[in-house]
Amino acid sequence: MSKQEDILEQGFELNDTPAVPATANAESLVTRLEDRFSESMTLLKRIPVTLTLEVSSVEIMLSDLLNIDDDTVIEMDKLAREPLDIKVNNILLGKAEVVVVNEKYGLRVLEFNAHDINDLAP
Repeated sequence: MSKQEDILEQGFELNDTPAVPATANAESLVTRLEDRFSESMTLLKRIPVTLTLEVSSVEIMLSDLLNIDDDTVIEMDKLAREPLDIKVNNILLGKAEVVVVNEKYGLRVLEFNAHDINDLAP
């Protein structure tokens, strides 16, 4: 029995079609990977994240915090009219200013660092 007959007996078929060039295989692989990436991104885009517009922050002593009442004024570290921080899941991604839209607060994005989105992963 020939080697070809042995292979056919084991359930394998020989393919008489010419081999596809390596570049075509590579392009096909890249296309499939791009499709999978696109499908994954579609799913990931549906995950909710917390967007925070941070006015300012300040460190105070716990004793001062315990003495706060209704009329207490705490001086913050950011100047009036200075751009506010946009944070997503507590990671700084940009700057914005407060606007009013249909009698509700909104924000106008002044700068946004989309390349830092990768920092959202733990």
